[in-house]
Amino acid sequence: MHSSAPRSPLFPDAISSGTPPVESPISIDAHRQREVRWMALLPMVPPSQARRNKKVKRLLLDGVPSSVRYLVWCHLSDSKARAIPGVYAQLGKRQRVPAFADIEKDAKTYFPDQTQLHHFDGPLVSLLQAYLNMVPDIQYTSGLTSIAGHLLLLSPEEDAFWIFASMMDAHLRPYFSANTIQLEVDAALLSKAIEVNDPAVCKKLYVTFSIPPSAIAKSWFSTLFVGTLPVDYLHRIWDVFLYEGVTLLFRVGLALVQCVRHLLLQATSEETAMEYLVHPPLGCLPSTADAFLNQAIMMKLKDDDVRKQRIKMEAQVKRQTQSRTNGPSGMQTASISLPKTS
Repeated sequence: MHSSAPRSPLFPDAISSGTPPVESPISIDAHRQREVRWMALLPMVPPSQARRNKKVKRLLLDGVPSSVRYLVWCHLSDSKARAIPGVYAQLGKRQRVPAFADIEKDAKTYFPDQTQLHHFDGPLVSLLQAYLNMVPDIQYTSGLTSIAGHLLLLSPEEDAFWIFASMMDAHLRPYFSANTIQLEVDAALLSKAIEVNDPAVCKKLYVTFSIPPSAIAKSWFSTLFVGTLPVDYLHRIWDVFLYEGVTLLFRVGLALVQCVRHLLLQATSEETAMEYLVHPPLGCLPSTADAFLNQAIMMKLKDDDVRKQRIKMEAQVKRQTQSRTNGPSGMQTASISLPKTS
């Protein structure tokens, strides 16, 4: 079966070495103008309203300068409202979680060049140790390490923790729940979207190769495409994901299928097809991150239909699984264990 390990190295040399890319005077000027617009807009729009603000959306589509990206992500996730002083430090003092050794191993696998994330008491292990202590019914997978580690490359540790917690609560926790209802639903919706957009590819993936829909959805959605997309493409997807939510993940998946379509149709095995989907050759992607984002946005998909179908299918799957559980299956994992603060 396919490997979920990321590209190695995951990040371009410019990032791992700390050497910034050379920019033209025109791009530098445009970068500064966007930076000024963001710094003017953020104080005017309360974080709780940012995801409903059209000016925010226009600026997101125009671009987010790296110098303000983590502040924009804080704003879009409303993470400051969730932050409780002292809690992060206290969570870190609890006993090691069962996944501790796996987190250490995955940190080295997913971030081979980021040695600051490898240590057992470093920021990545500390962040996930705190989160899994706070939400003990989350099922650990390497996707948690890939997402949290990427946030830590852009944000101070405690800010990264609260952005991560906000992203999980708003969008991702059901993907890491003991029950797999949300993943099954979204996998089915993704396969249907692929069928509508490209019946030939759909037949090749799901009929000829009999790839389980959940295999593709999990590889993409539970990692937020870390390891699948180059880092600058990933940034642009996350910029808009924090505004649009899960529906953007479907669009990105459809865009990736379109990018490697010719390779998928020529593939002779399930393993090869999955490799193209999870690790698409860079030459198959549009030449810029913005071009890829635009391709995803233009995919044939009605976001409202996805939202409505999610609700409908969630209820249907719940009914089907009800008899196999000891009680009602909640879509959202509910256990939270916060320490007391003085």
